[in-house]
Amino acid sequence: MTNPPSPAPTHSAAGTPEYRLAALGLTLPEPPKPVAAYIACRRAGNLLYISGQVPMLSGKMLATGAIPDPVSIEQGRACARQCVLNALAVIRAEAGTLAAVRQVVRVGVFVCSQPGFTQQPQVANGASELLVEVFGDAGRHARAAVGSVALPLGAPVEVEMIVEV
Repeated sequence: MTNPPSPAPTHSAAGTPEYRLAALGLTLPEPPKPVAAYIACRRAGNLLYISGQVPMLSGKMLATGAIPDPVSIEQGRACARQCVLNALAVIRAEAGTLAAVRQVVRVGVFVCSQPGFTQQPQVANGASELLVEVFGDAGRHARAAVGSVALPLGAPVEVEMIVEV
């Protein structure tokens, strides 16, 4: 006689942002510490303002430089995703759980760009698409995708967010 299969997670567990992250094979890093004179998050009422996050993982930048050379658009998209993971770590540290997020209100994506590069929205989609994967419709947001000549620490991408909790 075989054992019955393990029960599937309950609907409520399967619908949580943490469960969705795990299903995507993603884990949140430790919340990054600010590199200058600012704080990572400021709560104002039911809004969390998340300071700009760069694509650091385990204390190292995923890539440095401008897009599309030496950093490709696809590398830039991956960097934008890492920026979001870092921002989510900050949110979880402030709110206790990602399930506290009612909606992502606005995302600002800064892209270190070579002269003439105009595909900042494609790079920013790396951040936006991950937020929808994690939060569903609550992850849809207003956004700015801005080209920049340089970003802190040589980052190719920086992402800031406003979320409602």
